[in-house]
Amino acid sequence: MTWTILVLVLAIALYLFGGMLIGDNAKKPTTGSILIKKSIKVCSILLIAGCVCRLYTPIYLVNTNPMILQDMANNMQAKQAEEKNKAVRAFVRTNAAEMMADAPILGNVDAEKTIFVWTDFSCPYCRRVHGELERVLKNRNDVRVVIKNFSIHGDLSDAPARAVIAAKMQDNAKAAELVSKLMTNEYFTQDDMKDQSKLAGKIKASVMKFAKQAGLDTTKLAEDMESEVVARELANVRDLAQQFEINGTPFLIIGEQAFPGAIPYSQIINALN
Repeated sequence: MTWTILVLVLAIALYLFGGMLIGDNAKKPTTGSILIKKSIKVCSILLIAGCVCRLYTPIYLVNTNPMILQDMANNMQAKQAEEKNKAVRAFVRTNAAEMMADAPILGNVDAEKTIFVWTDFSCPYCRRVHGELERVLKNRNDVRVVIKNFSIHGDLSDAPARAVIAAKMQDNAKAAELVSKLMTNEYFTQDDMKDQSKLAGKIKASVMKFAKQAGLDTTKLAEDMESEVVARELANVRDLAQQFEINGTPFLIIGEQAFPGAIPYSQIINALN
């Protein structure tokens, strides 16, 4: 702003007194001096106009018509979303099988349409979108939901994420049942949070209780939770999250479109269609 004002002052001075710089003392000015003086006038006018526009534009955008800024922000977000969708589309088309290999799958495992969801069992928004996804699966048999367990909340996330991945090593249907139980029941309390040194143990015990209810072999499950398969899937989830710029949960990829946040049932259906 300071430099703009300084240039404006200099441009005005050039407009008013620029002709004196030529030093033409003849009674009849030459053609060359006339052209130079006119050029100085034109340049100074252009500078003045540019400076005035530069000074007035922020005032216009902020005070007179701020909605333009909102429209610009919306357009920029839409452009960024489209670019992200292009990246997602290109990757999913060639790597879907790898993305599903070790992940629990809800619904019809052979379905034509696929939803990938980055989720965390301790996230209330993830629980909300899980309910919407279950509604989709209840009404449609042509959809499957691939659970990508994004373990981002430490002890609150780690054991549940490992357990459902390990559960798939035994039986995908039982893994899906465990996902449902963890998403629809509380597996830790506020009292558990008071002693952080015991939190991980309490959560793991709670997860094992739900795993037993789902018909899983909990002894084998505990072993598999530390397996290379589980470590590989968790690494895959993190790597894809970084590639797709996923900073939180839930995050859905429906077909070839990306949707951050807990989107409603109607939006999921529209994307599937």
